[in-house]
Amino acid sequence: MNLVEGPAGRRLLAVAAAGLAAAGVASLAPMQGTASSHREAPLISDTPKLDNTDLYAFVSPDAPKAVTVIANWQPFEEPNGGPNFYPFATETAHDINIDNNGDAVADIVYRWTFRTSRQNLKTFLYNTGPVTSSVDPDLNVRQRYTLQRITSHSTTTLLKDAVVAPSFTGKASMPNYAHLADEAVTPFAKGTAKSFAGQADDPFFADLRVFDLLYGGDLSEVGQDSLKGYNVNTIALQVPKQDLALNNNSAANPVVGIWSTTSRAGASMRSGGASSLQQVSRLGNPLVNEAVIPLSAKNQFNAAKPADDAKFLPHVLRPELPTLMQAIYKIPAPTTPRDDLVEVFLTGVCKACGPVKADLNSQRLNRDVKAAKFKPSEQLRLNMKVAPAAEPKRLGVVGGDLAGFPNGRRLTDDVLDITVQAAEGILLPDPPDAVATLGDGVDANDHAFRSTFPYVALPNMESVNQS
Repeated sequence: MNLVEGPAGRRLLAVAAAGLAAAGVASLAPMQGTASSHREAPLISDTPKLDNTDLYAFVSPDAPKAVTVIANWQPFEEPNGGPNFYPFATETAHDINIDNNGDAVADIVYRWTFRTSRQNLKTFLYNTGPVTSSVDPDLNVRQRYTLQRITSHSTTTLLKDAVVAPSFTGKASMPNYAHLADEAVTPFAKGTAKSFAGQADDPFFADLRVFDLLYGGDLSEVGQDSLKGYNVNTIALQVPKQDLALNNNSAANPVVGIWSTTSRAGASMRSGGASSLQQVSRLGNPLVNEAVIPLSAKNQFNAAKPADDAKFLPHVLRPELPTLMQAIYKIPAPTTPRDDLVEVFLTGVCKACGPVKADLNSQRLNRDVKAAKFKPSEQLRLNMKVAPAAEPKRLGVVGGDLAGFPNGRRLTDDVLDITVQAAEGILLPDPPDAVATLGDGVDANDHAFRSTFPYVALPNMESVNQS
């Protein structure tokens, strides 16, 4: 595979980010939605427990033969939101979907399903004393899960009754929460893979006043991390690259497409089986349903399969953000239709895919993919052959770092700055000088990420209004 590097590579990656940027922040006027697909559609806003908030995928920096995928649910968890706090939804499929042959259909589904038990029904308390382990008798509300790997050929149970890290109820209740989180890291497949489920600090960082007429109409509203202090429910998976690759050959077939979904029991749940589940939330690249999809289609997108994404093509061809930027900040909008964005957003980047003549992260780069069966669709695409960066750059591909967004997404990638700047053509020929100054003034998460799996920071304990 010939990955473009140097100045040409940076220009390519800017275009790649522009595709996702234009798609991701295409209507930044006041609207229903905040953050990276936090509360992005009317129906899912009413059921936050089922809401996918973010998806990350990257080659594991401390285990480069493996890939880590992190998916988050339930936005804006205030740490002191008791007495029920924030359990994962039950009777619900939390799925990470993998498409390794580019036909817009999941070839592999990793599915987490949760169950809840309560030790003492005579108390309102989440815990009745200091909790020192997942089986501590003082932990009243407990969750466990089953993890399955589903393909068209078989369903394999990878874990059963695995421990979920509880919500962090405070230092008095959980004096060593790091230990509880470590207990929830569960190895499987003879130790070659790991799973985690539990609460974590929300890793997304951004000033969400972008929705107030693009930071107040004069960029006066920047520099405030709107997610600071909030938690999310996190599922993390680390598996060897070959487990995801087409024909289990990550050297010949290194590109995979990834998206997460939430599906809940429908009216026919009593009949059992996957056909009785109704998909209610979907997330690939950040900010897509948040902003590119109009209000009339947001619920439809959450329920749609990637194979049906052609219906959303007009919103990619004519993104709204550049028009808004031109009207508010007098930055000229690029000419439409944006055929280059179609390649980046729906196919991944490759020389055979469209006008961006470089190879980066399309499944068509996989040796064993049949081009005739390739179908454009919205996915977070990761080229597993790109090694982790020794010094990751927060602007990812816009900054010349091939290991960052939109080639997958790392926890440290500043996706809002990438999308805004790249959508306005930061690396296109002769962009207006103002483009390079665009950003939200929030360049990193307020907590350092952990250096080992599951990488996310431990959950916040202080009230948001004090953090």
